[in-house]
Amino acid sequence: MIEPNRPFRWDLVRPDHLGSLLDGVPAPELWFLDDLVDCAAKVLARSGDGDLYFVGRSGDSVFDLLGGALPEPARLHLLPLSTGLVDHPLFGRLHPAEVAQLRANLAAHGLTPGLLARGAKPVVLVDVVSSGGTFGKLLDILRDWAAGERADWAAIRRRLRIVGLTRRTHTSPNTRRWQQHVGWARDVTIRNVSVETALFSYLADHQQKLTRSFGRDRWAAEAVRSPARDPRTRRALAEALAIVEAGRSPAVRTRLARVLHREPAIAEPWLRDLVRRLPLLPASPG
Repeated sequence: MIEPNRPFRWDLVRPDHLGSLLDGVPAPELWFLDDLVDCAAKVLARSGDGDLYFVGRSGDSVFDLLGGALPEPARLHLLPLSTGLVDHPLFGRLHPAEVAQLRANLAAHGLTPGLLARGAKPVVLVDVVSSGGTFGKLLDILRDWAAGERADWAAIRRRLRIVGLTRRTHTSPNTRRWQQHVGWARDVTIRNVSVETALFSYLADHQQKLTRSFGRDRWAAEAVRSPARDPRTRRALAEALAIVEAGRSPAVRTRLARVLHREPAIAEPWLRDLVRRLPLLPASPG
């Protein structure tokens, strides 16, 4: 039996194990916090009360903010996965050992064809998106797996949702969305969240992440299980922890609730109930 593998990442909701790791690290400036809160609220509202899986690393800050803010952070999941080398001209198709390791990794997150077909709540895949290549390859992987196990792909497809974080642009009747350019987009429910350009660029291109990209060359690598402690990673850790703490603050939870109230989904009981419970959260753990 193949053991699942995943990159190490500190538990920032319960950070009592960090010790002196952040000693001497400057306090981060969360210049993007308001835009991040707005983005996180819209992601949540457009999830359909589903379980959120943040694919790759670009959405880590949204995950961290909601982890601090929500009364039920168990609905949040990080799905470390890069598909950039899948079917790459220099690497070719996945080898059987790679497929087996990838499936073991996905299974550790509950993303097997059988579980997906039998579940009730939506499974929502969230990522920064340009052309939708990551989503497309992940769906191909799940579809091939389902075919091999004779799982009900139609049921899986109905349960899956995609929330794409897109760069904000001027809208017009002629604006074309990324999903209009990919055929597979007809198979799943897709919602987009428009993100301010500065925040989009930061999350997608410039932010230092806590983990390395988890592509096919690292899916089975033991080295990813150990934390990095270099200065850049420590600064990234300080920023991620500050985002979690901001999510616990009354000011952020108030802004989160305000944005949620403007979303059409506020008409749904699950979201109204969640918003009602936001002000009851403590501002800090314990």
